[in-house]
Order: sequence, then C-alpha cells, then structure tokens
Amino acid sequence: MDDRQFRNAMGKFATGVTVVLTEVSGKVHGMTANAFMSVSLNPKLVVISIAEKAQMLKKIKQSGTFSVNILAAGQKELSMIFAGQLKEQRQVVFDYLGNIPVIPGAIAQIICEVSASHVEGDHTLFIGKVTNIQLEEELPLIYYSGKYRSLKEENG
Repeated sequence: MDDRQFRNAMGKFATGVTVVLTEVSGKVHGMTANAFMSVSLNPKLVVISIAEKAQMLKKIKQSGTFSVNILAAGQKELSMIFAGQLKEQRQVVFDYLGNIPVIPGAIAQIICEVSASHVEGDHTLFIGKVTNIQLEEELPLIYYSGKYRSLKEENG
C-alpha cells in the first residue's frame, strides 16, 4: 500500500476536531489535531499524537502541560487557523482554565499534565494526566474523509 491509500483509509474514521494548546514563556502555541483519545478512567488519562516535525512537539516538552479543546460545530474557522489552512493572520482570543490556555466556546476543555511520552514512528504520543475539565452543551465539529462535517440532531 502507498502513503495516499493509508491516509485515505485513516480518513474513513470520522473524528471530532481538537485544538491542542500550550503556553511557553507567556506565548500561547496551538495546533489542530484529531489524533486524540481517552486512555484510562482511573487515573484519568488521555493521549495526543504530535508529528516529529511539528513545532508543538518542542513546546509541549518545554511546558509539560497542554489543553485539548474539542471544537463545537461553529468553530471550523478556528480549526483552520490552527491547521495553517488560512493564509491571512487572524487574532485568536484565549481563556484560561487554571493557568492553561483554552479555546472559548469549545464543547470540552481538557487540562493535562504530561505524565509520559513515547516516540512511535514519526510521531510522539503524549500521555496527559487530566487535572481539570470544563464542558459546554453544543454539537461537535466533525472531520471525515478530508472534509469538515457536522451532526444533525434527530427529532423524536
């Protein structure tokens, strides 16, 4: 199989869209990611996967903390900003949960301390110990087969 076929196959898995944030020396750094999952309930752990070539890799190693912000259906533009898909610069306003930056209006803001990291292939997996969570009741932004999507609520 070639790289394109592998990417196409992985794109058949519908995912939510997250923005991972961290702060180093007073500056917020972020990236869009869909490589996120829960790992354990006790202790509460999640994992994110960051490419070795991504600038975020060094930033998370420096800070030792990050937030995972699960985006709401109306936050496609934020996803595109942090994925580098928009040419023009946009100002992004952050909130803080504790002292960790988060995306306002995200349906879940998950605060983590790095508890372990594992290099696998061309990515590093960061295991995050969840220290705080804030939730909103909105529909999620979905990514499937290379396109942004949204859920439709069923009536009845």
